[in-house]
Amino acid sequence: MQLLIGRDGLPLFSSSRVFVNFLLLVLCSQFAFSVLAMRGALLPQMLDLWEISKTQFGILMTIYGVVHNVFYLCLAWAQDRFSTRSLISINMVLGGVTTFFLGKTTDFATLCFLFVMLSLWCEGAFWPAILSAVRKSTSDSNQSKIFGLLEGGRGGVELLQNTLAVGLYTALGYNVLGLELAFMVNAGIMIILGIIAWFRLPQETLLKSGADAKKANREVFEGMKVTLRLPEVWLAGAAGFTVYMAYTSLPFFLTYLDELHALPILAISVFGILSTSGGRIAIAFPSGFIADRFGIARTVFVLTLTMAGSFVAFAILPGGKAYLFLMLLNVAVASCAVFALRGIYFALLDDSGVAPAVTGTAVGVISAIGFTPDFFMPILGGMLLDSYPGVLGYRYYFGVIAIMSICGVLAAHQLMRQSQQADVIKGPVKFK
Repeated sequence: MQLLIGRDGLPLFSSSRVFVNFLLLVLCSQFAFSVLAMRGALLPQMLDLWEISKTQFGILMTIYGVVHNVFYLCLAWAQDRFSTRSLISINMVLGGVTTFFLGKTTDFATLCFLFVMLSLWCEGAFWPAILSAVRKSTSDSNQSKIFGLLEGGRGGVELLQNTLAVGLYTALGYNVLGLELAFMVNAGIMIILGIIAWFRLPQETLLKSGADAKKANREVFEGMKVTLRLPEVWLAGAAGFTVYMAYTSLPFFLTYLDELHALPILAISVFGILSTSGGRIAIAFPSGFIADRFGIARTVFVLTLTMAGSFVAFAILPGGKAYLFLMLLNVAVASCAVFALRGIYFALLDDSGVAPAVTGTAVGVISAIGFTPDFFMPILGGMLLDSYPGVLGYRYYFGVIAIMSICGVLAAHQLMRQSQQADVIKGPVKFK
């Protein structure tokens, strides 16, 4: 099967066990973000469940972003020191417990605390461990394909998650109790996956003691110094910054269609599922193959340019039913560009000359830069949309994203130039 054949003509996965473990990583990497997945299809309903405004939702997401970015930096070294099995399994269980309680409270202070915990368990130490394990699942020449498979697989799981959540919400008569039940189901699955991961994933790295510990720490910090000196890592972080800024806006597409185009709430949820989960499945898979064929950096540049153009359209076009079809099409284009980029931009690690041994460190640095929009975009979006109701608020909000997307185009262009220069030195890539 071509899907499982690598760029070098060899199997993408060295054994069936590695393949099964990869599928487990896909499941873990998506269910850990159950709450974020549901906001992409059910944001209006989540606001009702928690009895909060868009500004308060923005505060929650900002708290989430600040916490995980701090821990990306503080725990970057831990990714190359501790077992990925331990980091993944323990955090999945703790994240599941937190998700359960998120469906049971309407107190805003409690929600703030739970979002701190959720960010700690499901982002800070967890996400770099997932990416490190995924990168080690195949050879260096197949990084675009493996990350495309990861993102596309996560889209398939997200589709099931949100279909279940919308189904429960609808079955219970459009009652928030259905959404509460969805939180409980996702929490239970997270805990089960965490237990399976503990017994299934390999124990690759153990914390050492004495002289060995000092040597291991020295090697890790030396790896960090080398990684921080690579301009490609910082450019990849800047590209990720732009992508993630756009990604944070996706839930507000739902309120945009609700408030400016008066779509029925169920239709909005269905469209949210199709534009997010469907986009990830349809685009993330082939994006890895396209990047392997035309170059990772070049593909990132073209997709970033497409994304920027889409948000410029959001910023200048008026609302209203006359523009409904055009806006639906633009939502689809923006979603596809975002998820295609999410499927491949961590594959830039291969172009950057980052050694597999310090993948966790590099991911921590890139993630700390790339996920910075979580510091300000959710609360900025909530405040703009609450302060300027109607088309003006969305024009301001999407305008900010459009401007930053153009900056991302410049970073992606520089990455492409550096990649082309490296290819001239190394010679053309040969395909078998």
